[in-house]
Amino acid sequence: MEGIVHRTVQVNGISMHVAEKGEGPSVVLFLHGFPELWYSWRHQILSLSSRGYRCVAPDLRGYGDSECPRDVTAYTVFHIVGDIIALIDSLGREQVFVVAHDWGAIIAWILCLFRPDKVKALVNMSVVYRPRYPSERPTDVFQAVYGEGFYICRFQAPGVAESEFARVDTALLIKRFLTNHNPRPLTMPKEGLPDPPNTQMTLPTWLSEEDIAYFASKFDKSGFTGGLNYYRALDLSWELMAPWTGVQIKVPVKFIIGDQDSTYNAFSTKDYIHSGAFKENVPFLQDVVVMEGVGHFINQEKAPEVTEHIFEFIKKF
Repeated sequence: MEGIVHRTVQVNGISMHVAEKGEGPSVVLFLHGFPELWYSWRHQILSLSSRGYRCVAPDLRGYGDSECPRDVTAYTVFHIVGDIIALIDSLGREQVFVVAHDWGAIIAWILCLFRPDKVKALVNMSVVYRPRYPSERPTDVFQAVYGEGFYICRFQAPGVAESEFARVDTALLIKRFLTNHNPRPLTMPKEGLPDPPNTQMTLPTWLSEEDIAYFASKFDKSGFTGGLNYYRALDLSWELMAPWTGVQIKVPVKFIIGDQDSTYNAFSTKDYIHSGAFKENVPFLQDVVVMEGVGHFINQEKAPEVTEHIFEFIKKF
């Protein structure tokens, strides 16, 4: 991580930790997901900064060394996108490239809805854009389709997931999340997480004990409530976004997903992508990449390949 500069900026009423490297005229802004940090983009930051880009990766609101408001209502998409717009303004650029994954991808889609003028082009991963469904709250849909055990449903009650996570060593919990390759919908049984195994987990080659230690040290400090509050504010965000019902994404987009990612195999996402419905809602979608044998945390699992996909796309603009 040599040469990466860390600083704190004041954005939208909170303190935000930012990791940055590179001096180029074009900014690449990286947005992470759950349960992750700026660190998830470490490989892309090092590679793209060496190719002439200024790479900027924040810990999003509620994560890592950024401020973590306690109130769930402080985690609507308006708050989080507001943070990102303020961060972009602080960089002194009219537009940036955005690269995002998981919850970061959701925020990136909505950033493009609210302020497409801020985004030169978008590379999004794992979570497709779907227009707002006006007749049912998101959590009602999740429960109807996948039941109360679906992880987003189980995350709703304050303190419940936190108490379950506290039963497991944080490093082991992070290992379980990042190495999960099960394409089925993620569930969290009512009886709680199973007791952790006594045997040592063998990490894949793309993830080191040092990586796990970094993630764990930050979540041991901040806890998981900030990240979980993104899920708890879903229905409130859905209510507030009523004026944007049916709006398309109108920035150039490349989308990348793994075929073992549960988000690819749930909610008919595979058909949505390949039937053309995705492009109807994202008319400037230029490319979809489905990586074989790859799970959810694609930007870390296939870091060199993902970096090349990003570079080949953004260099066109």
